[in-house]
Amino acid sequence: MSIARQDPEIFQAMEAERFRQQEELELIASENYVSADVLEAMGSVLTNKYAEGLPGKRYYGGCQHVDVVEEIARTRAIALFSGSEGVNVQPHSGAQANAAVYLAALKAGETILGLDLSNGGHLTHGSPANSSGKLYRAVHYKVDDGGRIDLDQVREIAQRERPRLIMTGASAYPRHWDWAAFRSIADEVGAILVADIAHVAGLVATGLHPTPFGHCDYVTTTTHKTLRGPRGGMAFARADLMKGLNSAVFPGTQGGPLMHVIAAKAVAFREALDPSFTVYQRQVLANAQAMATRLTERGFRLVSGGTDNHLMLIDLSDAPYSGKDAEAVLGQVGITVNKNTVPNEKRSPFVTSGIRVGTPAMTTRGLGTEDAGRVADLIADALDNREAPSRLDAVRAEVHALCARHPVPA
Repeated sequence: MSIARQDPEIFQAMEAERFRQQEELELIASENYVSADVLEAMGSVLTNKYAEGLPGKRYYGGCQHVDVVEEIARTRAIALFSGSEGVNVQPHSGAQANAAVYLAALKAGETILGLDLSNGGHLTHGSPANSSGKLYRAVHYKVDDGGRIDLDQVREIAQRERPRLIMTGASAYPRHWDWAAFRSIADEVGAILVADIAHVAGLVATGLHPTPFGHCDYVTTTTHKTLRGPRGGMAFARADLMKGLNSAVFPGTQGGPLMHVIAAKAVAFREALDPSFTVYQRQVLANAQAMATRLTERGFRLVSGGTDNHLMLIDLSDAPYSGKDAEAVLGQVGITVNKNTVPNEKRSPFVTSGIRVGTPAMTTRGLGTEDAGRVADLIADALDNREAPSRLDAVRAEVHALCARHPVPA
């Protein structure tokens, strides 16, 4: 029976969200649109099956078919990320993948060194608000005045604090990561090295961003964002560390895996193995460059002066409005972004002095570099005229027209 008839409240909310996605321009760097095939797998009968354990070693009967699904997902994940040795595709999210790695690699109270949250890091990299900052002793490195990671500072902190684990990767860092340099620092202090590539996974998979494989002991990622799969996570490890990682996922941090999501991950990995995915990732980068260039021309300051990947941070520290204000104004005209802290943040994390802008979702819709430059102009026009309703109406009309020309793929 149709959900529209049986549960109209939920149906109406779902349809409203479908309409929002079609009519508004999604620029949140961590969001994307999945294919119809991924959606089909997500909504499949596999959601009915409990399958605790690994393929061939389950704690439930009747797993012969979901075993095939998970094995395909693992095989494709290894093929997608050159140099990877082993993977667990069960983590429900990137946060769960990181939690499993910590459990596998650390004892409670041991020290982790990660990028500071206000400088682009992630909650799970030792924030005091997260279990990673509650269960372990967390210390942090920051970006320099130019908005880039200072490896000399990282080395100095590592030598002083002697972390057991060094976490790399970020949620809002627009530049490449030098994992070979971090490996050298980790070796100097005897630390385990982890890369969280949740944001740049699609770029890493296609060779458009330096790879952490061959340098890091563990690699974690989400399966959405640039990878354009379902919301979920996975964790890689060197072959000799996989047994401990598998145990840390189940039973260490999770119960039964979400088999319908694992099937959707497998579908997304197949899509990412197609040459067209590399073409897509190149366009993601080209669009980000076009936007960064135009925003700079319009007088906006970008953290680090630009971007090497799919995202950029607009620094509003000197603006007469906050990141929260900018998010709200852009929301009024149908452009969705998120407020974000910037280095040397002076406002609260609920207000912030910046916004984060990304190109994966708009690129999936088929927007090119000319469009990306125009989107940057629309952002600037909206913020420059934030108190002029008629000008905001004009921007909103152009955003809607742009979305109509580039519908979300069915």
